[in-house]
Amino acid sequence: MKRYWPIIAALATVVACSGEDALIEEKLSEMTLREKLGQMFYIRPEALDPTIVYATSNDLPEFKLQAVNERMKATAAEYPMGGVVLFGHNILDPAQLTQFIKDLRDLPGDPLICVDEEGGRVARVANNPAFGVPKFENMGRVAASGRTRDVADAAFAIGSYLHSFGFNLDFAPVADVNTNPENVVIGERAFSSDPATAASMVKAYLKGLRKAGVAGCLKHFPGHGDTKADSHFGYAMSAKTWEEIDACEMIPFKAGIRAGVPMVMTAHISLPSVTGTDIPSTLSPLILQEKLRGELGFKGVIITDAMEMGAITMQYKTEEACVLAILAGCDILLCVHEYGRAFEAVLSAVQDGTIPESRIDESVRRILHLKKLQKSL
Repeated sequence: MKRYWPIIAALATVVACSGEDALIEEKLSEMTLREKLGQMFYIRPEALDPTIVYATSNDLPEFKLQAVNERMKATAAEYPMGGVVLFGHNILDPAQLTQFIKDLRDLPGDPLICVDEEGGRVARVANNPAFGVPKFENMGRVAASGRTRDVADAAFAIGSYLHSFGFNLDFAPVADVNTNPENVVIGERAFSSDPATAASMVKAYLKGLRKAGVAGCLKHFPGHGDTKADSHFGYAMSAKTWEEIDACEMIPFKAGIRAGVPMVMTAHISLPSVTGTDIPSTLSPLILQEKLRGELGFKGVIITDAMEMGAITMQYKTEEACVLAILAGCDILLCVHEYGRAFEAVLSAVQDGTIPESRIDESVRRILHLKKLQKSL
C-alpha cells in the first residue's frame, strides 16, 4: 500500500486545487463588474475621504487620517477596493493601529491591509517610537553577516508584529541588486551588490514572513538597483540590455519566484535598450508579459508601484496610465491619485471594449487566489 501513497497524495492535491479553483470561479461569477474592478485597486485610506485633497503624498501627514469615518464608509460602498496601504502618518500607537485595521477590514471589498515594512529606514511601524517592536538596520547591513538565518529571523520578527496588528501583506523584500553607487533610492535597502547573495537573502526573507503569517512581495521588477534617478520624482532608466539584466537583476527575482512569492511589484523605470522606447516597465507588455510571465514563469499577482509617483504622473494622465498598466499585464493598481476618477476611467475602458472583461477576470482570479492563500497562512 505504501508505494501508492505518493499517487494518492498527488490525487488529493489535484482534488483540493480543483475544489479551490471551483470556489474562486463561483465567487468570480457572483461579482459585479464594479466589485471586480475594485479588487484591482490598493489605495491609501485618504483616497476614501473626499474632503482630503492633496497635490502630492507629501501633503498627507498633516491630515493625520488614523480612523475610519462615515465619509470613508460611503465612498467604499460606491468604490469597493481590494486593499488598503498604511503609511507612517496613518499610525499613532498600538491601540489606534489595531482598531484602524479592524475597521478597514470591515469595509466593502474584503480589503487586505498592506504596509512597507522592510526594516531599516523603510519601516512604518518600527520607526514609530510608540511601538516597542524589534528594530533592524537596513537589510543590506543585516545581510552583511553573510548568514541567511539573520535575514530570516529579522523577517520573522517583522512579520510577527505586523501579523499581531492585523496586516496581511508586507511590500518586502527588496529584490534589487545594489550595483550603482550613485543610486539615491535603493542603496542598502537591497541585500547586496552581488546577485547570488541577494537571491539567497530574498528567499530567507520570504521564508521568515511566511512563517509569521504575512505574505511578501518582490520589488522592484525588473530591478531598480542600477538606476541613478528616483522614480518617485520623475523619469528613471537603466541602459542595460536584457542579457545584462538577466545575468544580474533577474537572479534574485528568479529565486523569489521559485520560492513561491505570491506578488511582484513593478518599477516605473524605463529600459530603452530592451523595449526600444522610454515607456516605464509598469506600462510595458514586453517587460511584464513576455519577460516576467513568459521567461520567468511568474503566475502570481503583479502590482504596480505607486501610480502617483513622478515617473508616471509627469508623463501620463492618471486615467491613461491605469488603463495602460492593466493592458500591459498589471493586476493591481497601487496608490492612484483620485481613486474615484481612476476607477471610472477603467470602468469606461471595459465598457467601451478597450479592456476586455476577460482581462479583468484574469486579474481578479489571481487576486482571489492571493487572498485565499494569505488567509491560509
